[in-house]
Amino acid sequence: MGNEQAIETVVSEVRKALKGKDDCIYKTFAAILAGGHILIEDVPGVGKTTLAVAFSKALSLQNQRMQFTPDVMPADILGFNLYQKETGKFVYYQGPIMCNLFLADEINRTSPKTQSALLEVMEEGVVTVEGTSRKVPEPFVVMATQNPKGSAGTQLLPESQLDRFMIRMSIGYPGLKDEVKILKGKTGTSNEQVQPVLDQTELLKMKQEVEAVYVDERILVYITLLSQATRDNSYVQLGLSPRGSIACAKMAKAWAYLQGRDYVLPEDVVTVFPDIARHRIVLNTKARVAHVSEESVLEEIISQVQQPASYMQKADYGV
Repeated sequence: MGNEQAIETVVSEVRKALKGKDDCIYKTFAAILAGGHILIEDVPGVGKTTLAVAFSKALSLQNQRMQFTPDVMPADILGFNLYQKETGKFVYYQGPIMCNLFLADEINRTSPKTQSALLEVMEEGVVTVEGTSRKVPEPFVVMATQNPKGSAGTQLLPESQLDRFMIRMSIGYPGLKDEVKILKGKTGTSNEQVQPVLDQTELLKMKQEVEAVYVDERILVYITLLSQATRDNSYVQLGLSPRGSIACAKMAKAWAYLQGRDYVLPEDVVTVFPDIARHRIVLNTKARVAHVSEESVLEEIISQVQQPASYMQKADYGV
């Protein structure tokens, strides 16, 4: 199966479960190929969980789902050691995190202590229990969902936790025609029709091809300028870190790959930058008083930072 055919086949399968949301499907696929984690923030009932389960089926990934509630403890996720009287030894019982795709449902409803249990495994791909580290299976992706800020019974994720997610996106309500079809029972949000079309070996091969996508130095400078602009903006208290810049470069490569190219264009960066940066910037009091949103700040930054004049033409950035 060729790359373009494989990409379209996966997207077509996921479409069976989630209609009218191609942008979300492609960006989720790009984040998976880039080796990143995905945070989906939206109101209940729009298909957040459906999207995660559909991808796990289409990509033949072993998935585990956990509903994050206030009483969930770190050991419930990572696993624990239990003493066996017969052998006189402690035996490790793995938690649900030991899978390819871990769905953390409503992650902001659990305690900060439990949220922080995911920090190491999301960054380094290992689980440490009582001093012993164990690698999680490859590939490994965390897809977390959360209710919008202000929902009852939620705990805001700290900046260090948010920074572990490559992208944050919102699915949004379906369009009129799609919602009417759902009411008629023609589409729904069931994953029963989704079939495995890509195995793990093929997925890992595609991830390697994404890593090999060429990024010109002018594109890297452009990403850096965008990141610096978030740090210098008058409405932003905390701008993008270098980790955010790295995530942008990786996501742009994956997006270019999904478009059938082996090189990154400035348009790829523009497409993915809001999803990379939205959850990484912290607005200041001035922005809150003026009712300025993260989206409007990022739109302004993108419009103000000069793009490379042409992919094949040099631009002087003073570096």
